[in-house]
Amino acid sequence: MSRLIKVLPVIAGAVAGAIIALLVAHGGTRTVIEQITSGSSAVPTSNVQVTRGLTVNQIYKMDSPGVVDITATSVQPGSSNGFFSTPSQTTQDEGAGVVYDKRGDILTDEHVVAGASRVMVNFQDGLSVRATVLGTDPSTDVAVLRVHVKRSELHPIPFANSNAAQVGDPVVAIGSPFGLPETTTAGIVSAVGRSITAPNNYTIPGAIQTDAAINPGNSGGPLLDGRGQVLGLNDQIQTSSGSSAGVGFATPANADVQVANTIIAGRKVEHPYVGVCLDSTGPARISTTGGAACPTGPIVAGSPGARAGLLPGDTITKVNGRSVTSSDGFISVISGYKPGDTVTLSVITPSHQRTTIKVTLGTRPASAPTAG
Repeated sequence: MSRLIKVLPVIAGAVAGAIIALLVAHGGTRTVIEQITSGSSAVPTSNVQVTRGLTVNQIYKMDSPGVVDITATSVQPGSSNGFFSTPSQTTQDEGAGVVYDKRGDILTDEHVVAGASRVMVNFQDGLSVRATVLGTDPSTDVAVLRVHVKRSELHPIPFANSNAAQVGDPVVAIGSPFGLPETTTAGIVSAVGRSITAPNNYTIPGAIQTDAAINPGNSGGPLLDGRGQVLGLNDQIQTSSGSSAGVGFATPANADVQVANTIIAGRKVEHPYVGVCLDSTGPARISTTGGAACPTGPIVAGSPGARAGLLPGDTITKVNGRSVTSSDGFISVISGYKPGDTVTLSVITPSHQRTTIKVTLGTRPASAPTAG
């Protein structure tokens, strides 16, 4: 059975299905480990020519000053029952981040700093400073840190339009795998439009798949395109053995930027919510069963979908006239709207009747329900 692995070295447990941005569950069990690994053999060829862009060496020289090493320290309190006591435990995880602007804002993955009591940012020139977690969004696995350093220390890397990524495009990853900052690997875009599971169990649509080698410690570091711009933040790998297999995923830059700008502006990040559980394969069909993949049932009671009259077995074919052919496609389209927006869904009922249903999108709960 394949497994998705996130960059931090902490097993987060089994996820029964992927509950999408609207609380749409995909069937199948995937083990999530808070780390990344990725597997193809990374060739440390600093002067290999990258098609339609700069060499790996040129990208490294241009962007590496804008990539930081991040160490996040967490303290688990001890306990006592009157007879026995356990001491508190301190753990330290490592990831990477991208300098976002000259104000001192740095982007990384939310799971890199989740629960941390102390976050340190280490720059290429050896400067180490404590960072403040400005805000996080578990639904997109994005966190914004802020450091107070001289502007000359900050080397922002521009973000690309992740929607423009195409299969075969060259990419370069820079990060801190296994505690080795500034490690640089290269590969290609293996696929676009993938869906991966967020730390709070919802689905992140539009992820970029790559064969560039990424490992524990790469999480939150940039996946760069052939021009040296950030296509996304390295986030997960998929593996059947627990080791690298050359199938890595980065969150899409467009979503990263939208979330980061919202956090930096001091606003709350909110996501649209329908409250239905979709089948994992085939068209965007509302499940007819509950079980592990749909712990709250096919349609969450009191949700926008329930209030609008959606029923188990309904197949959604369009959103505001835009065709959707799969559950992932539905997630991706709905993610482009805001809570409070009203959308018109074209639906085929279980009796093969065609109808339209208007749904006023709600605000996604903090975490998706899981079985057990």
